[in-house]
Amino acid sequence: MSRNIFCRKHQKEMEGLNNPPMPGARGQDIYDNISKAAWDEWQSQQTMLINEKHLSLMDPSTRKYLQAQMAHFFNNEPFDKAEGYVPPEK
Repeated sequence: MSRNIFCRKHQKEMEGLNNPPMPGARGQDIYDNISKAAWDEWQSQQTMLINEKHLSLMDPSTRKYLQAQMAHFFNNEPFDKAEGYVPPEK
């Protein structure tokens, strides 16, 4: 059974996540306010950042950086994008 939430990213009612994506208050906030579609968009963006910037998730500063970028992304604020990325032509 799906649940609907008001998505902070897209500013409309959308299908919510099935479970919090991480423990703690941040995970609960995402579960309550971020849609499944917005979470999937962030996952793609995060993967591009990790790959293009050659980030190591073993480095605590990388995790801090990605969490800050995630907050910017979900709040519709400017966030870092992968330099040199060219989306495939349709």
